[in-house]
Amino acid sequence: MCSPKPSPPRPFPPQLDLRAIPFATLDPAGSRDLDQAFQLERSRSGWRVRYAIADVSGFVPADGPMDAEARRRGETLYAADGTVPLHPRTISEGKASLLPGADRPAFVWTFDLDDRGAVTAARVERAMVRSRAQLDYVSTQLALDAHDPDTPAALLPEIGRARLEQERLRGGASLNLPDEEIVRNDGGAYGIRRRRPLPLEEWNAQLSLMTGMAAATMMLEARVGILRTMPAADETALDAFRVRTIALGLPWGDGMPYGEYLRGLDRDDPQTLAVLQAAASLFRGAGYVAFDGEPPANTLQAAVAAPYAHVTAPLRRLVDRWGLVVCAAVSAGMPVPSWARDSLPAIPALMHAATDRESRLSAASIDRVEAALLRDRIGERFTAWVLEVRDGKARMQLTDPVVTASCRVTTAVAAGQTIAVRLLNADIATGTVQFEPADPTAADELSAAPAAASARADDPAKRTRAPHDPSPTETT
Repeated sequence: MCSPKPSPPRPFPPQLDLRAIPFATLDPAGSRDLDQAFQLERSRSGWRVRYAIADVSGFVPADGPMDAEARRRGETLYAADGTVPLHPRTISEGKASLLPGADRPAFVWTFDLDDRGAVTAARVERAMVRSRAQLDYVSTQLALDAHDPDTPAALLPEIGRARLEQERLRGGASLNLPDEEIVRNDGGAYGIRRRRPLPLEEWNAQLSLMTGMAAATMMLEARVGILRTMPAADETALDAFRVRTIALGLPWGDGMPYGEYLRGLDRDDPQTLAVLQAAASLFRGAGYVAFDGEPPANTLQAAVAAPYAHVTAPLRRLVDRWGLVVCAAVSAGMPVPSWARDSLPAIPALMHAATDRESRLSAASIDRVEAALLRDRIGERFTAWVLEVRDGKARMQLTDPVVTASCRVTTAVAAGQTIAVRLLNADIATGTVQFEPADPTAADELSAAPAAASARADDPAKRTRAPHDPSPTETT
């Protein structure tokens, strides 16, 4: 009689019971896959931040069928009519999610910050936690605007602003482009909504960025782990961008750091939107690099301006499970589990495939909704905002409805102008729309009316940010 196959080794159990700490989550209203929870307090030197991250590794046995399927998927996919989750919903929206009032295993990061927001100490421990409140962006922003001292996020503005100053000091750059979301109205029809992130979303993102940088540092010191990298734009690309800012009337001055220039732009100035579209083209080439031994030669994530790792979204992104397990072992002075160490080299390729799949789905979803918005308006004339012009083709955004498309132009059209175009075709099945210049002899000067931006990090492919992504700086 054959002996039963031994079960894969489970990760070491939580080290601490932190259920007495009043953690809270902050996500879009109605979210169920809650990756992160925070607790903020003042300290003698500045602040203490506790950041709990859902522990997926205890629910997904290494090398089991669920792990194999998660590796095949790579990340949660967001479509117009729902999601394709990375893990079974009973885990991602149930047993592992940091839902309020429920005991959950988590990786708890503890950061001590000085009065300038600089990290003076960081550690991560496995613990049992219990979230007390599920906050949403809109109502929490209202509470912060009203200076409500009882909201769990009361200290988030001052900590977030301090961390943004740290970003400025290290030379990081934030685009903070408006989100592009597919929405469904009460009648069941779909549309495109472009929404500027609320201030607290940027502050909340800084907690995630701080955690990713701490994780990268920890893994580099231990000489094992996986980083999210992005090369800096080369001088040729930067020079070209500088020329475009001059043409757009918002010149990037000599001697001013790139991130400083972007931070100084007035987000309410319509011309800023064309500049951000141009800047997004510099945020390219992001990828993952795994190492065990000698760290890679280039460890920088250029937008963050520091080594960086993805460790704050394990419910919907595969790579985070590896980073968290490695960091927890290193922080506890224990060996990295063999399943994680042995499989590290395979993760970059899996994530590359998943990211490509997500980008194509996102672009296709938006394309088809845009085509649906226009299908009954063939032959009509529209006003369009020119975002960029390349090789005789203008990338533009209609002012109503808010649709992004391209059009061959026959005159000296430049970014920052508005032009008149006529719709020739809109095909929902293929997600294609076709325009022609309505007045090929003229291009109106930029109007004073604001328009929404549709720049995406990985242009020319259309792409949206996942609903819970806390990192607008880390754009890809």
